[in-house]
Amino acid sequence: MPTNPIRIAPSLLAADFAYLAQQIESVEQAGADWLHLDVMDGRFVPNISFGIPILESIRPKTRLFFDVHLMIADPQPYLEPFKAAGADSLTIHIETCPQPTSVLRTIRTLELKCGLVLNPSTPIESLLPYLGEIDLALVMSVEPGFGGQSFQPQALQKVEALRNEIEQQALDLPIQIDGGVNPHNASACRSAGASILVAGSAVFRAADPSRAIADLRA
Repeated sequence: MPTNPIRIAPSLLAADFAYLAQQIESVEQAGADWLHLDVMDGRFVPNISFGIPILESIRPKTRLFFDVHLMIADPQPYLEPFKAAGADSLTIHIETCPQPTSVLRTIRTLELKCGLVLNPSTPIESLLPYLGEIDLALVMSVEPGFGGQSFQPQALQKVEALRNEIEQQALDLPIQIDGGVNPHNASACRSAGASILVAGSAVFRAADPSRAIADLRA
């Protein structure tokens, strides 16, 4: 089975929004692979973050892959606008789309990568029927809605179980993990089977982002 490369995706939610362009340039130069963008609507999660205008404003500032995580109650009406704003990938929650095939097909029609997310309390069984329809599976290691939370180690068991199922189905599907990821737990995340590590504070608030990204990847 092919081995997916380790990718580091700093989460923009942890950046200083007064200096977004400079912050993004800093993590890009430090070796980031993707930029993770957490879009929150205040309905599906109890917080509001940012949306299409931010993507439009930062898209010309970087070549990083825009990994857009839609923490919103009804993603369907926003797929095309996010594509137009510069998204490269759209990831939706299985909790908001319990039968996600039509939404995933729309994302693919837009020629974007698509993914599904599992909250900490959601069993992997809800995702299994759709593994062949997605480009990544995202396991949340915190409750979605706020940055800076502590890593929930039980997420590693979910990553391992998901990796085993992916291997049994002979799929080449990367697993992303998001929430409280830092250089201290990154090795355990990778060992469990995650190959895309989302890290917010650990990168954007690091004294040396290059070292932080290298430690996450090592």
